[in-house]
Amino acid sequence: MSIETLLQEHAEKDLLRFITCGSVDDGKSTLIGRLLFDSRQVYEDQLSAVERDSRKWGTQGEATDLALLVDGLQSEREQGITIDVAYRYFSTPTRKFIIADTPGHEQYTRNMATGASTADAAVILVDARRGLQTQTRRHSFIVSLLGIEQVVVAINKMDLVDYDQARFENICADYQAFADKLDFAAIHCLPVVALHGDNMLEQSDRMPWYQGPPLLGLLESLPTRQQRSDGQFRFPVQYVNRHSSDFRGFAGTVASGQIELGERVMVVPSGRQTEVAGIVCFDGNRERATAGEAVTLTLTDEIDISRGDMLVRPDARPRVAEALDARVVWMVDQPLLTGRQYDIKLGTRTMSATPELIHHRIDVNTLEHQHVEQLDLNEIALVRWRLSAPAAFDSYRTCPATGAFVIIDRISNLTVGAGMVVRPVTDSLADKSQNVVWHEHRIAKSQRAGQKSQRPAVLWFTGLSGAGKSSVANALEMALFQRGYHSYLLDGDNVRHGLNRDLGFTDEDRVENIRRIGEVARLMADAGLVVLSAFISPFRADRAMVRELMEPGEFVEIHVQASLETCESRDPKGLYARARAGAIRNFTGIDSPYEAPEKPEVILDTETLSIEECVDVLLDYLKSRRILV
Repeated sequence: MSIETLLQEHAEKDLLRFITCGSVDDGKSTLIGRLLFDSRQVYEDQLSAVERDSRKWGTQGEATDLALLVDGLQSEREQGITIDVAYRYFSTPTRKFIIADTPGHEQYTRNMATGASTADAAVILVDARRGLQTQTRRHSFIVSLLGIEQVVVAINKMDLVDYDQARFENICADYQAFADKLDFAAIHCLPVVALHGDNMLEQSDRMPWYQGPPLLGLLESLPTRQQRSDGQFRFPVQYVNRHSSDFRGFAGTVASGQIELGERVMVVPSGRQTEVAGIVCFDGNRERATAGEAVTLTLTDEIDISRGDMLVRPDARPRVAEALDARVVWMVDQPLLTGRQYDIKLGTRTMSATPELIHHRIDVNTLEHQHVEQLDLNEIALVRWRLSAPAAFDSYRTCPATGAFVIIDRISNLTVGAGMVVRPVTDSLADKSQNVVWHEHRIAKSQRAGQKSQRPAVLWFTGLSGAGKSSVANALEMALFQRGYHSYLLDGDNVRHGLNRDLGFTDEDRVENIRRIGEVARLMADAGLVVLSAFISPFRADRAMVRELMEPGEFVEIHVQASLETCESRDPKGLYARARAGAIRNFTGIDSPYEAPEKPEVILDTETLSIEECVDVLLDYLKSRRILV
């Protein structure tokens, strides 16, 4: 085989980025070292250096300490802990890998979050002797916040518990109970002994009761997160390129979606529109640019554009606001204080911002929401930020590149926190009751729900008018009632007869409509009920706003899916016909957009499924999530 053919085959392999995380001394560095060594990815001079350093530091007696392959700092080798993120590369005949070995020590949680920000999957290690630790839960929660959906739970050091199957299964059950509240698509548990290589590349004879694939087999089969070329077009401007007097282009990296020559674009936040005249790359002109590509765009019109602005399609705009709510991971000893001014870097734009209030801190052990006045090192909270000027952004779940920001101390210029946007804040969302304190009940939510043999949940049915939201929700409510469960159905039309009768159908009124419904659903969930909410709720940011009101895992987004043509043909209330005739303005699907969920928990295609079949799908899902006991 020629070298050109070999390089071509290697280039065509897909790439999986994954991190190892967990508590201190759970064996993360040893696991990576063993994986590299057993897959023959270690050069002889590297191995000789590690053998020499193993004798020097004496961490494994006379044996070679493979953890030293990734723990390269002198302070790491002296203390036997990982401090900084170490990246390692290796490949197999079927796939390429980039590993990020992240620190387990609580003091270096910020480094773990950095490593997780670009990963497709996470390998979370658990010491079989100690079970789940606080850092195990904290790292799992951060992994979930950063959108990683594929998790491998490697229960390590099984040799120290005599390869006990019952111990393995108990830890798996504990982790699954905790992770039920997180947004993971798949959780894979396997027993390993990283030090000796058990279940690393091949199945171990010492644990014949485990019939699943070894670690490497799992890593080769995990799906990767696709680049967001199918998302909405987002192009944050990095700088204005003027390499000659007759050339003016705007350089940056396509954060999401794609763009072609001649397409119309809008500049936000200014709102000016123009067309793409040229797409220039390092190798010449292009017809198209997709997510991840660094290009310079030239435009047909002379428009004032500068660093920090964003180019988007006019029919798919990000939200523009002077305030936002975001989940924040705090990374330094000095606490986050409301009212203090910080700098934030959002996309390519840096501006001053002030935290107005802390909605709640999230307990990493129980995932419960707690009311606090400040945010300390390694704590995670939902925080409202007031920006110095209007800024364009998306929710982090929609587009991580335009929905994440870093927080910078204005005096030291150090990065002190990381934020993930949940929703914009409009005037209707502003908190006008700063002096009101939440009243804690003596009876906990879990007690109310336990009395009913269920877990509280909000089942949020979203879809076009005529898709079948109310029909499915009504049928499900009847099925729950017949089985003895306690639920309540909030219907869009019913709510507008009373609670929301003062609201119209402008974008602002739609936001307030969903906010009020979300607050009502939150109170009903606090009563231990299974709440069914059937609303068009056309905007992703508004649904994300309601999700954040709930405890993690309580919000279940259900996309009741049907094409616009099908919905119009049904038209049970004659609304489409009136909207087409101009009698109804701002009607979703006609002259107002509908943003379909990107990652709903459940999709119900009512063009192929009957109402009864939809109910069966939902009941199975609720039982699998243990919402129905």
